[in-house]
Amino acid sequence: MYTCAITGHRPTRFKFKYNENDSRCKRLKRCLKEQFMKLYGQGVRRFLVGGALGVDMWSGEILLKLKLEPDYKDIELVVVLPYPGHDDRWDERSKKRLAFLIGHSAECITIGQKAWRESFMQRNRYLVDHADCLLAVYDNERSIRSGTGMTVNYAEKRDLPIVFVRPDTAKVSYKNSNTSFL
Repeated sequence: MYTCAITGHRPTRFKFKYNENDSRCKRLKRCLKEQFMKLYGQGVRRFLVGGALGVDMWSGEILLKLKLEPDYKDIELVVVLPYPGHDDRWDERSKKRLAFLIGHSAECITIGQKAWRESFMQRNRYLVDHADCLLAVYDNERSIRSGTGMTVNYAEKRDLPIVFVRPDTAKVSYKNSNTSFL
């Protein structure tokens, strides 16, 4: 059984921001579902998400919906949080969405003990260290300093196969895909 970690920018970095009704967001979500189905077909059963707004949340929700289909019932969603209460400043709807993911995940892992930058960095390294591949909703042609960028760089240093999904076009590309899958 293979494991895929998922990372992506927060919606503030996307042209459509938090508007999930925007056609670009809908296209991105369809692309994520297609990639998850493809990864599943290549033996990925365990998916790790970092418990953040945007890509992590959407991916978790898409995976839980897929899990309801008979062909995907053995999907395992694992939520990896940076520290307890990292969602304290979120709006109530987003908190409920995260609570739903956690409540329906195979496992919830909390990495750090307090709200500091290192907890996020440790969470991101944990995702990569416990995965066979990385799916990154990331514009790898722009150099944006971000946790997603650092996660991608760390995965590249570890020669992990990476599926890149461009956030505003949903164009898919691959790196280090010379393994038995991808």
